[in-house]
Amino acid sequence: MSAQEYRHIVRIVGNDIRGEKKMVIGLTQIKGLGFMFATAILDTLKINPNSNIGNLTEENVQAIEKVITDPIANNIPIWFLNRRKDIETGADLHLLTSDIPFTLRNDIERERIAASWRGYRHLSGLKVRGQRTRTSGRKGGAVGVAKGGLAAPVKKGGAGAPAAVAADGAEAPAADAAAAPAAEKPAAVEKKE
Repeated sequence: MSAQEYRHIVRIVGNDIRGEKKMVIGLTQIKGLGFMFATAILDTLKINPNSNIGNLTEENVQAIEKVITDPIANNIPIWFLNRRKDIETGADLHLLTSDIPFTLRNDIERERIAASWRGYRHLSGLKVRGQRTRTSGRKGGAVGVAKGGLAAPVKKGGAGAPAAVAADGAEAPAADAAAAPAAEKPAAVEKKE
């Protein structure tokens, strides 16, 4: 192949793919196409999966786009599709690029409007598919004692220090217990004018 036929950027289904990528890896950069789906496309079209994507001719690019947009007509098995039995149309579809999050948002919104159990779980931000929530799936702030405002720092060996325990189990007096009242700050003196 001459250097003029090599393309540094190949546009497939609205995605720019760098020409130095291998064929299979380059196709997986299209959102909605996984490794197995890309391999099935290349096997159907008899294209070498280890060649660079920059070596594709315009006819190959059009053939790949045709298989991606209508996989059922090009003998791709139905179980490869990512949206089978669509709830609105009942058809077997394969969603690509921005259609995937758009359809997902619509599905969640439909569940919320129907006030189904799954809709309530989505509204609450909890797990939807029956997973346990006692220990996992925690997010947000720490659960338990909330941190208050300004807490007084504990002085070393002062009144706030834990008392030492003697060998017989009785509490021994703190070493600086007598010095603790002296450590307090004196009251503020009012200024006379």
